[in-house]
Amino acid sequence: MDELVGRVGHFETSTATIVADVAEMKPVADDVKRWKRMGIGALGVAGIPAMALEVSFAEAIRRIVFVIIGKV
Repeated sequence: MDELVGRVGHFETSTATIVADVAEMKPVADDVKRWKRMGIGALGVAGIPAMALEVSFAEAIRRIVFVIIGKV
């Protein structure tokens, strides 16, 4: 019975340590999630104008090629 009490006490101590570690890690995990969302938002904000610029640039090159070839 003494061995069982000792093992249960050890288990409770281990569980308390794990709970404390998880509580310590949660703010860091939340910060990483926030950074990820901010990064994805920034990529979207920068990506849409970049895509529009690329389409405009491709259209300008196409028109230049048509002028050089002689098609209007």
